[in-house]
Amino acid sequence: MLRELLEMPGVEEICELRGTIGLMAFHGGNLERTTDAVAREVADRTGASFYAVLQAPPLRKHIPSTAFRPEDSLALSSFVSHVREAVAIHGYGRESSWWHLLLGGRNRELARHLTEFLRERLPDPYQVVDELDAIPRELRGQHERNPVNLPLEAGVQIELPPTIRWNRQHGNWSDHQGTPRAPQVDQLIDALVAGIEAWKANAPNDEERLRKSFLGVHSRAE
Repeated sequence: MLRELLEMPGVEEICELRGTIGLMAFHGGNLERTTDAVAREVADRTGASFYAVLQAPPLRKHIPSTAFRPEDSLALSSFVSHVREAVAIHGYGRESSWWHLLLGGRNRELARHLTEFLRERLPDPYQVVDELDAIPRELRGQHERNPVNLPLEAGVQIELPPTIRWNRQHGNWSDHQGTPRAPQVDQLIDALVAGIEAWKANAPNDEERLRKSFLGVHSRAE
């Protein structure tokens, strides 16, 4: 599926390798609109790596996250091998969750960390949900083949509702087809930037990671 998508006219794949945290928006462009703008700016401001697949209008071809396989894309393979943790930005729409940001993915420590910054900086009525049982199963991002979980320490899947991506004043999606950015998108980006910078500042170095890994293996052996 991914190879066929990447070969379609109007589809652009982007991979920029920088830091060991990576931002992703592989349903970007005209599909889950505004997601790539959020991921790109957060990556640029934090020195993070960036991977995106953008579909130009009128394309809106959705393939499941698990179909984004590294064996089908050298760029994706390079990305998931380079980064330790990933943050994938997605969009969804359900009337029952019109104001809810959903934080799934397998790195639950990073999910809880980012939740704190989002709750602190986003205005009412936005709500941030990081309890997996409160997130619809298909939006939890728990599959081992989901690209957000392929890096060494997995990652966080952030599902954004339409209300945070939509520019009400201009009647279109923020950062899409020349539409200006809505204030809440800037607040979202600022929160994620602050959260990722704090995470980087407190991250253990490679020596500490190896020590923890050794102690974990030794403990299990006993």
